[in-house]
Amino acid sequence: MNIKEAKEQIQNAMTAYFTKDDFGNYKIPIERQRPIFLMGPPGIGKTAIMEQVAAELGVGLVSYSMTHHTRQSALGLPFIEKKVYGGQEYSVSEYTMSEIIASVYDMMEKTGVKEGILFLDEINCVSETLAPAMLQFLQYKIFGRHKVPNGWIVVTAGNPPEYNNSVREFDIVTWDRLKRMDVEPDYDVWKEYAYKKGIHAAILTYLDIKKSDFYKIETTVDGKSFVTARGWSDLSDMMMLYEQHGIVVDEMLVAQYLQNRKIAKEFAIYYDLFNKYKSDYQVDEILSGKAPDTIKTRAKEAKFDERLALLGLILDAITGELKKVSLVEQTQTELLEILKKVRIDLAKPGTDGKASLRMQIGALERKIQTGKQASTMSADTEYACRSAIAALDGMTALLSEKAPAGGKEAFQLLKAAFDDRTKALKKQADNAGRRLSNAFIFCEEVFGEGQELLILVTELTISFYGARFISRYGCKEYFNHNKELLFYERQKEIIQEIEKLELEE
Repeated sequence: MNIKEAKEQIQNAMTAYFTKDDFGNYKIPIERQRPIFLMGPPGIGKTAIMEQVAAELGVGLVSYSMTHHTRQSALGLPFIEKKVYGGQEYSVSEYTMSEIIASVYDMMEKTGVKEGILFLDEINCVSETLAPAMLQFLQYKIFGRHKVPNGWIVVTAGNPPEYNNSVREFDIVTWDRLKRMDVEPDYDVWKEYAYKKGIHAAILTYLDIKKSDFYKIETTVDGKSFVTARGWSDLSDMMMLYEQHGIVVDEMLVAQYLQNRKIAKEFAIYYDLFNKYKSDYQVDEILSGKAPDTIKTRAKEAKFDERLALLGLILDAITGELKKVSLVEQTQTELLEILKKVRIDLAKPGTDGKASLRMQIGALERKIQTGKQASTMSADTEYACRSAIAALDGMTALLSEKAPAGGKEAFQLLKAAFDDRTKALKKQADNAGRRLSNAFIFCEEVFGEGQELLILVTELTISFYGARFISRYGCKEYFNHNKELLFYERQKEIIQEIEKLELEE
């Protein structure tokens, strides 16, 4: 299965495990809730999907890489306890609480989250001294004498033996107590994640052309050569920061993340070409509906790989704008709920509006802190909360400046400020919608009813922010082409054509 299917399977399993009967007992008893085991090659996103699952289900997440643990840190340290049996006193070995189990309790104490995921990575690569204890843990969810708290699901991950010489094979007895999922790399699935994360457009257009370079592990005379999804993601982050600071992105940087000489070299060449296209094509003019004839003519005459790069540049620019609309919208939703609470406060005689706002700011700050500690807060939600705090600070300053006489007057000022933000959001969304339409109009004029429009529709469909914007605000051109092109039927054909392409140096 791919990583998206694995994520869905984990969410379904957790939904089942968390189900309780009328008396508050788990319908599947704790001892029969099989730990989930994700088996797959390194760097395909096993850890990332656990963070997504925790955030989407609103449960806690405690993660550990088991290769870093000794028997003592996993089981706890021994100490001598005096006990009496049959009237005779004996010295008995006891163990302190495992660092891993203690971390779960710490999470519960700090955040108030009672259910969550204990994620143990590289579980089949533990040291020889720890291996027997890990097998016991997988069967009974116990380290030493301390159990994983009720309500916490155990999820583990490991690499197949061909990727890691330290792998220890489990016996049938152990496998029979696990819920095993074998995960394989899948570029199309990763691409959905990539759009939401904002992976560099050069990486996405390169991989659209050379999908086989997405994930590759080879053994050569010089040793292991590999490229992973993690490598592409980390490279993207570094490329964007290099560009921000005016630092040259070259083959030496690329090779630090893509540890395959051929792929690193080819991508570095493509990146230079991509930047040339970025300089030559005036994407902002295209989205403004003012593309000059010279640009249109060049695009018409361009080879398919250049057209793909241009589409990548257009999609990168437009999805960035659609993302901004989504984040502002999310902030407004957060503010709306807060102002409803403030209105109730201000209806009470003698309530200080500024004090009410400061109380809500404090609640938001605690929400961020708790969410980050519990790994239940997505980056978008955190951004919306921090933006809401900034807006509330501005509203607090507004009340200080205007000094309203009463609660009703104070609320009217806050409502007016909120309404102004809503109007600005509508204007921003309208502008983004026009620019999205202009992208379609440009492609219609330049490429006709060809595969480029199919690609544009398909990419907007799988893009989180593209699909969200269109579902909320609509886009006439998108719906027209979505229907006319029958893109689901033709998508495989286009993908096959793309895969046949070779980059030109």
